Amino acid sequence: MNIEAREIFGAIAVGVGATLMMDGWNRFLERFFGIPSLDYALLGRWILHMPGGTFRHSSIRSASPKPFERTIGWMAHYSIGIGLALGLVVLTSGQAIARPALLPAVLYGIGTVVFPFFVLQPSLGLGIASSRVPNPTRARAKSLVTHTVFGVGLYVCSLCLSKLLGVLG
Repeated sequence: MNIEAREIFGAIAVGVGATLMMDGWNRFLERFFGIPSLDYALLGRWILHMPGGTFRHSSIRSASPKPFERTIGWMAHYSIGIGLALGLVVLTSGQAIARPALLPAVLYGIGTVVFPFFVLQPSLGLGIASSRVPNPTRARAKSLVTHTVFGVGLYVCSLCLSKLLGVLG
């Protein structure tokens, strides 16, 4: 499949928007229920340890801090959101933006939870699917719901973008 520039820019907009919705959800959970979100400085720390050959930590909090880790973490967070949105656009041959549908977007969002469960959390020392945290069930549920919100965000942002492109186009 050929991806056109319009679809790439659309995926960037949708990825940023869906990630913003996910961040809004996490902010809501933190503010009203005291449920903290991932500190993206730790994501940045993990990434910044990679050039030295360290891809897995027994505890990322114990790893030596790195300059600009928070900035790198937030940049990575949004880059991942954009990359995942691009993945949805590719998987749907551009239809995710041209003709957004709720179910595929939400199912895709739910499916993206495999990345934190099997890549990020084990690499940060939290175990597979947060098995090493004090309350794994709560952590898993939060990840699953957060990625569901990301999927809803993919749909909502795709719908808004398709409407905007329809008006402009």
